[in-house]
Amino acid sequence: MPTITAEHVAGYRAGTWRLDPTHSEIAFSVRHLAISKVKGVFEQFDVTVVAPENPADATVEATIEIASVNTKQAQRDGHLRTSDFFAADQHPQMTFVSTALHAEADGTFVLDGNLTLRGVTKPVSLTGEFGGITVDGYGQTKAGVEATTKIDRHDFGVSWNAAVEAGGMTLGDTVTITFDLQFVLS
Repeated sequence: MPTITAEHVAGYRAGTWRLDPTHSEIAFSVRHLAISKVKGVFEQFDVTVVAPENPADATVEATIEIASVNTKQAQRDGHLRTSDFFAADQHPQMTFVSTALHAEADGTFVLDGNLTLRGVTKPVSLTGEFGGITVDGYGQTKAGVEATTKIDRHDFGVSWNAAVEAGGMTLGDTVTITFDLQFVLS
């Protein structure tokens, strides 16, 4: 993979980039009954990017409050907070800490890092697209990024499932996590 440089990021600015939570979302989806997907979001999270002069040395840290899960169905959300899934009482946060950043030939990027969920830490790679840098109507320098990763929920101890009468299982094993984030240069 090519090393990411300032040329890969039009308007690149070194500094600390703080999350703009009103213009950001962390979402997930998982196959349900093998025929559709259940989707949800986490309502409370924080992400910080520290961007030094060399973009390849940038670091990203994210903290997601598990109890803030929202699938638009209160009973399901309550079940997701239990030990069958997230065990929010024992493990109130999911975290991501980056370890490397690379550019792809097609202009996308790969952000490698460690994801911790339910006390289990595993390496993951987020593949994404940099949306750009601009100055908003209030004079704030903003940046946008979208990145996605897929995890096997069993790797993190999330193994609950139930057989379906017609065959198969209620839930798929692969969970897609999408970060759609906007940042403010501080």
